Amino acid sequence: MFTGIITAVGTVRAARRDERGLDLEIASPYDDLVAGESVAVDGACLTVQRAGAGWFEVHVIATSLDRTRFGSYAAGRRANLERALRAGDRLGGHIVQGHVDGIGVVERLARRDDARLIDLCVPAEVAAVSIPLGSITVDGVSLTVNAMPADGVVQIALIPFTLQHTTLGGLVEGGAVHLEGDVIGKYVRSLMAGRGREPS
Repeated sequence: MFTGIITAVGTVRAARRDERGLDLEIASPYDDLVAGESVAVDGACLTVQRAGAGWFEVHVIATSLDRTRFGSYAAGRRANLERALRAGDRLGGHIVQGHVDGIGVVERLARRDDARLIDLCVPAEVAAVSIPLGSITVDGVSLTVNAMPADGVVQIALIPFTLQHTTLGGLVEGGAVHLEGDVIGKYVRSLMAGRGREPS
């Protein structure tokens, strides 16, 4: 369980692919990670398999590679990081599972006052559980849906702090991001569908 509040930006030191999947070695400021601990890497919950001073290694299985961008990661790639929520921690963002629901693509970038507006083309399953002023996770960052300007498009607004302290400040048109739809919306949609009342 996570909150979408990024606590560090790490850098991929090595990416090793084989028939089992992908091992990512990531440099980070975390100095007390242990094997078996969960870390969200660009919004995907991954398990630490090795760790040392200033680095940790995670394994990405084939099914996760199918639904994420991890297969394109190489040394030098920056990634948003968040450690798992502890009981008693502040829930500063929203409830994030660390399950990537799909890939979004940046359609348009604009600026309004000191905020950067980003229109994202999102998969149907993410659009279906997104509402204006609801929550969405983009590359692990808890964000508010600013608007839904068209079918399949979600607009987010990034404040200066987010631009400076996450990788989202580097987004460009045509760029891809990991998305996780709001978990409450997903449960409501599933319950309604089970009763034969699929939301439109």
